[in-house]
Amino acid sequence: MKLFQSFFKLLPYLAIGSLLLSCQVQDSSNKVRPFQLDEITIPEIQQGYKDGRYSVRQIVQLYLDRIEEIDRNGPGLNAIILVNPDALQIADSLDQELAAGNSRGPMHGIPVILKDNIDTHDKMPTTAGSRILQDSHPLQDSWVAKKLREAGAVILAKANLSEWANYRGSFSSSGWSGVGGQTNNPYVLDRNPCGSSAGSAVAVSANLCAVAVGTETWGSIMCPANANGVVGIKPTVGLWGRSGIVPISDTQDTAGPMTRTVTDAAILLGAVTGVDSSDEKTFASQGNSFTDYTQFLKEDGLQGKRIAYLKTEEGTRHKVDTLMHRAVRFLKSQGAEVIELEQLVEGDPWKNSREVLAFEFKDGLRKYFARLGEDAPVTDLEGAIAATLADSLEMLYFNLGRMENAQSKGDLESREYKKAVRDMLLAYRDDGIDQAMDDHNLDAIIAPTGGPAWKTDMLNGDNFVLSTSVNAALAGYPNINVPMGFIGDVPVGISFFGRAWSEPVLIEIAYAYEQGTQHRKAPTFLLTD
Repeated sequence: MKLFQSFFKLLPYLAIGSLLLSCQVQDSSNKVRPFQLDEITIPEIQQGYKDGRYSVRQIVQLYLDRIEEIDRNGPGLNAIILVNPDALQIADSLDQELAAGNSRGPMHGIPVILKDNIDTHDKMPTTAGSRILQDSHPLQDSWVAKKLREAGAVILAKANLSEWANYRGSFSSSGWSGVGGQTNNPYVLDRNPCGSSAGSAVAVSANLCAVAVGTETWGSIMCPANANGVVGIKPTVGLWGRSGIVPISDTQDTAGPMTRTVTDAAILLGAVTGVDSSDEKTFASQGNSFTDYTQFLKEDGLQGKRIAYLKTEEGTRHKVDTLMHRAVRFLKSQGAEVIELEQLVEGDPWKNSREVLAFEFKDGLRKYFARLGEDAPVTDLEGAIAATLADSLEMLYFNLGRMENAQSKGDLESREYKKAVRDMLLAYRDDGIDQAMDDHNLDAIIAPTGGPAWKTDMLNGDNFVLSTSVNAALAGYPNINVPMGFIGDVPVGISFFGRAWSEPVLIEIAYAYEQGTQHRKAPTFLLTD
């Protein structure tokens, strides 16, 4: 089977070792030919359709060829689990609409790759990276897939991910799944892509698609965006509907854009907003959402903004500090006032999230399997654990610590669960982000998103050394990563986050920063000596 051949072919690249910032690298870029669509944006593709330089079929075929050349073969990124066998047929129908003078809008004919925990009702299964779901075909589209199809997007492929969106074991290698194997960082191939939206981030960074969609519960859009040099938006929970997404947490889960530019992220963000009748969190988005976020793309978007630099991670990595200080100087030069903020929360209220996720994962999986109907491979978390334990490939590297902990929990009427939710949201919303922004009259808060990518290590698992995604993730508030520069050969990013439904002002700030700095560089697929 091609998936397993691809996986075992990658084993030589799964180097075991510690993070080495000053490694010697061998240039393998001569193995990757120049690509006609490198770094192309949504507006550029649309202009090509208008000019007659491109057809949707041509764009889709070019991306399919690119996936075959450098994901399946070539450097071996392993970002894609499965391509859509109907992609060209869909492209032809969209070309017919254009020929008739009908365009559905800015997403018409735009190839999108979805993280493979997002349901599509087509010939592609939705696996969440788990072999027990490798033949699971949802009975209906997710909200995300439905909205993208309505907007005229081409769902090109499903992306690899950390299995069960990294809610599986007590340790793991981000970007590894039993179905897809290990995803590799396109900048330096033995570096980790971070997770859980590893494949989505790698796909868009390596120009395997125009844009991609990831999901986040706690850092799963932000960390891969940081490690792979792309823009990631984690929206306010409720801005995008979550029905048809393999869940972890009803309180924290959201899908969001992963793109090469803030412009493309803004276009994609607006295409998926709306009230999802199956997701009550979206009811609060009425009056707080837009179908067009490009109106907030302002080159002078930093002028007059008041921003706090959150310093909780300062001193962790001095090279990250250097880039962050440079970013602060740029923000000031563009008319923003920047103050320093020593902390957002007191103590360790993040521990409440461990309880919230455990209770909600068990409950959410039961509901998700019910959505699959009679053909669901299992009906609950207990069945998923048993099936995984019985699979030798699934158990080759990592345990099921998180799943087993979740199985030990009661239902959502538990006092323990309700207290954990209440205490977490109080700490990160009312007494955290909201209070800081009110006290200091802030438009946004900034922080380094993370550190440089570590070497993938299948023996010891991930080596996180720096992350600030906890604040927005546990609050359920929006966060945007933009490339901030490079440490050696790998990128790192800066985060812009704030209160609920503040995507417009965050996009203004992020866009102005991006346009004035232009730190995004396409990967060159290096190998460590």
